[in-house]
Amino acid sequence: MTDKKLLQGIDTVIIRVSDVNLSKKWYSEKLGLTPIWDDSNLKLVVMDTGSPTSLTLWQTDEKIHSNKNTASYPIFRTLDAKASRNELLNNGVDVSEIIEDEVVKFFQIYDPDGNILEACEVHQ
Repeated sequence: MTDKKLLQGIDTVIIRVSDVNLSKKWYSEKLGLTPIWDDSNLKLVVMDTGSPTSLTLWQTDEKIHSNKNTASYPIFRTLDAKASRNELLNNGVDVSEIIEDEVVKFFQIYDPDGNILEACEVHQ
């Protein structure tokens, strides 16, 4: 093997959804993400997160199960967890309470399918 790393980072995170068009609208309007690729044949939309890693919303006909104790989920950076949570609440988004320790302050965000996302503020 050469000096090159086997993997060079995370390109995208797939979020399975029940309705890709509804989810595209929700992720755009509620979270401010921008669609950068839309494939109606595959029923998927790639959303720009403002970082090198995108989110891919991919429609499934299977029932979506999200369990906060076992689910894998993306964590977004935020500069102010309290302000971000309040803005999401004011926009009708289902969010958890804020959890804080000496290092971070974070909360969960739930999309229309119950998928879990997290917003995290790192204390400086």
